[in-house]
Amino acid sequence: MRIELERRSGVSAFFAIFSPLLALVLTLVFGAIMFAMLGKDPFNALYSFFVEPLLEVWSLHELVIKAGPLILIAVGLSICYRSNNWNIGAEGQFTIGAIAGSIIPVLYPEWHSPLVLPLMMIMGFIGGALYASIPALLKTRFNTNEILTSLMLVYIAQLFLDWLVRGIWRDPKGYNFPQTQPFSSDAVLPEMLSSGRAHWGFVFAIVAAVALWFMMRYMLKGFQIGVLGQSARAGRFAGFSTSGTVWFSLLLSGALAGLAGISEVSGSIGHLQPAISPGYGFTAIIVAFLGRLNPLGIIASGLVLALTYLGGEAAQLSIGVSDKVTRVFQGLMLFFVLSCDTLILYRIRIRFNRAVSSEGAV
Repeated sequence: MRIELERRSGVSAFFAIFSPLLALVLTLVFGAIMFAMLGKDPFNALYSFFVEPLLEVWSLHELVIKAGPLILIAVGLSICYRSNNWNIGAEGQFTIGAIAGSIIPVLYPEWHSPLVLPLMMIMGFIGGALYASIPALLKTRFNTNEILTSLMLVYIAQLFLDWLVRGIWRDPKGYNFPQTQPFSSDAVLPEMLSSGRAHWGFVFAIVAAVALWFMMRYMLKGFQIGVLGQSARAGRFAGFSTSGTVWFSLLLSGALAGLAGISEVSGSIGHLQPAISPGYGFTAIIVAFLGRLNPLGIIASGLVLALTYLGGEAAQLSIGVSDKVTRVFQGLMLFFVLSCDTLILYRIRIRFNRAVSSEGAV
């Protein structure tokens, strides 16, 4: 007996939209079961996760802060995945972008100029792109699997950041805490509104999402990415460069992750420290698929996943659950998104092999 997946000839627009909604419902159902098994009231737990963070103005600002990097990273990943290039290392590109963008406020803290902040954003953008160029080079030059190389580079980036803030970049006036000196006011992203901490990193994310949606829908480059992602052979017949698309998609994805990194450090934290991300680069993978790899859909899915971060923090205080529950929620969501997509796009067939007779006949 063997199980095979047979691709369906066509998928209706209804099922394409229904799939992520069904995944969300299944996540809520199984999340409620999980809370019941932990001895918690499922309704109170889900209320803490998905309603309580929306009741205060300050928490709405925190929602925007967490959604910004998720959306920015996910729209870059969506281009990678639609071109059939699997960048799993956005967390590392996020970290390197934060490091590269922090060079000016850390090494030249006395420089005060309106140019500081734009240069920081540009350097973070470039830093993330350069780090993503490593798996791009290895894939196009040596046919190395980009999943493995991009993922392994995450841990190198995190250890490099840890080495910097505990060593040569440690604040000499920081009472031996592993962090850099605080950024000057010229190196901090300004707040969008006076009512809270939400900064302009969210605006970067929205602009990137709209720009990439326009590219995928109306520009030749977007058409090229879509064709090569569905059939590399057909793309080569059309004259499109496979290696060029690998470089473009990985560099763009890394650049946006790097921009997210320096935006997070400059806008929310104000200095470098060993932990600058709660796993944005990995969670953005869920955001990309939940948004159907559509940059505009990713805006909504980014807000949903950001809500799970805030809800997890609220649930820790209100019902006393572990912070690991947030990761379980996000893992359930990714599992159900991929499962629903698989069942909608493919038909499962079970084939039984008949025994071969002694004469060799089947």
